[in-house]
Amino acid sequence: MGEDAMSVESGARAITVTTFEIRPADGGPPVRGDVRVAEGTRPKTAVVIVHGFKGFRRFGAWGALARALALRGHAAVTFDFSHNGIDENGEFSRLDLFRLNTHSREVDELRAVLDALASGAIGGRKSPRVGLLGHSRGGAGAIIAAAEDTRVRALVTWASIASIGDRWTEEEKAAWRRGDDVLSLNSRTRQQMPLAPEYWVDLQVNRDRLDVAAAAARVTVPWLIVHGDADTTVPVDDAHALFDAAGENAELMIMEGVDHGMGARHPYPGPTDALRAAAEAAFEWFGEHLEG
Repeated sequence: MGEDAMSVESGARAITVTTFEIRPADGGPPVRGDVRVAEGTRPKTAVVIVHGFKGFRRFGAWGALARALALRGHAAVTFDFSHNGIDENGEFSRLDLFRLNTHSREVDELRAVLDALASGAIGGRKSPRVGLLGHSRGGAGAIIAAAEDTRVRALVTWASIASIGDRWTEEEKAAWRRGDDVLSLNSRTRQQMPLAPEYWVDLQVNRDRLDVAAAAARVTVPWLIVHGDADTTVPVDDAHALFDAAGENAELMIMEGVDHGMGARHPYPGPTDALRAAAEAAFEWFGEHLEG
């Protein structure tokens, strides 16, 4: 995002970017991520950006948003879920991993990132005050993590889904029950991306944990819900459902004429007015509720 809205005033410091890996105990593929810190600082707060379905840490505006958060004094974390299907070149070449991804795996991996921040393994020092910024499906994971983990002190969701199982057709659910894969089109790359029956099994076995509305009702930290009313991927009704389920610490920000990505694209061409507005709202939210 541009220097006008996405960085602090003139004279901004350089950014140090440190890449990390978190390897699971079962020997599976690692969670890989980047931590951005303003040069010469040791932040006491951290913000973790949680990407959505068919997203990745270097998608679109995430790097620019993380830089801007770092310039505002936070350790800014972007990361790839281990089974998001992306390779080191930013291509969806690991569809074998994508096929086996589940929502429970993603929440567990997000909490592993929180563990690493709390221990000081990433970010350069222990971070007792952490905020989450989740987009789309990543919003649902961030909501569940905020409901489960007291280390999360502030939450921002952009275009978050309000439920998981309801997003699939009866035909897709029947395919999983038969033991077949379901294909999901990536509208950007035009790839048909497979999801194995394990995905549906996870939703059934962990039904209570993955109930996003129920998790929303358990979130007690300050929560900013941002959604565009022109979102054709996740309808704005989801934002209203989350706000209705949430407690008194939630605020709702509906952006008129704004789509699912807040106007951002990949490759990232620069900020839109909508993206600037959503980002500034997030900056103010984390500034008030993490630094206070």
